[in-house]
Amino acid sequence: MEKRPFAFTPHALRIAARAFACICVCLCLAGPSHPQTPNSKRPAKEPVMTRHAEGTFDVKITPLPADDATSPAINHYAGVKQFHGDLEAASKVEMLGAGDPTKGNAGYVAIEQVTGTLDGRAGTFVLQHSGTMENGSYKLSVSVVPGTGTGALAGIAGTMTITIAAGKHSYTFDYTLPAAAQ
Repeated sequence: MEKRPFAFTPHALRIAARAFACICVCLCLAGPSHPQTPNSKRPAKEPVMTRHAEGTFDVKITPLPADDATSPAINHYAGVKQFHGDLEAASKVEMLGAGDPTKGNAGYVAIEQVTGTLDGRAGTFVLQHSGTMENGSYKLSVSVVPGTGTGALAGIAGTMTITIAAGKHSYTFDYTLPAAAQ
């Protein structure tokens, strides 16, 4: 008997989605039953200063073979990056893409784990990408996944802008760190 990899049926996915939605609603409703007043005795948050980092990066993307979990219209990729500048780091990327970039229309989502130093602070964090190209125009969102910072980058939050000009990749990264990490 041939063993098949585990796969969710459409029915099982609907049930899982409903269960997840119910859990989210329950967590929201389980919050405080009384409104917080401005005079409540919560410790004041320390002001957080936004920092700015910039530099260049090299990237290598490799197509991965299709499998039963991926639709034929979706391409799966793995990548590695090397960041230079204020962010000296290496990263690993997993990406899903669809469309035809040669015709100017495509989209992708990706998760990227970055390991290195940011303005001298060592640690890791994860970036989440979402991008579209329509008629050759790009829309791109890259942000730090909350709670993924480690080491001296614990608590990091921020957004990254990627620019591609003349075949060269560069980034600007606006981020914050908790006062204790600064």
